Amino acid sequence: MSATRYRRFLKLCEEWPRDEFKKGRDLGTVLRQKVALAFREGENTQISDPEKCDQMYESLARINGNVYRQRFPRLRDTCFTGVTVEECKVLLSGNLQQMDDEKKGLWKTLTERFSKSPEDGPEKAP
Repeated sequence: MSATRYRRFLKLCEEWPRDEFKKGRDLGTVLRQKVALAFREGENTQISDPEKCDQMYESLARINGNVYRQRFPRLRDTCFTGVTVEECKVLLSGNLQQMDDEKKGLWKTLTERFSKSPEDGPEKAP
């Protein structure tokens, strides 16, 4: 029975998309590492808690199948800051040093919007 579970997890890992913007730290990479650790012996691995394993697989399969995205659709593909999905991907990628001038402007705008520097405070009368 653990061979079936192992094959299901392998198929899920193959289907799970990789985020090229977050090399080494995206959910697909973490999932592949966790499956490799959990099934060290491949199909011969003995699973201590099969119910928990099945529950975890079903949860990950629902996430991968966009069940919740279809059940709870978004009205807009932006957040409260007004930043688009593409701009969020660039900001979260970790490659802030490689951003072009347009993206640097966006980053500066966001940091200014959410952090108040002492220079921005009210000026005192002499």
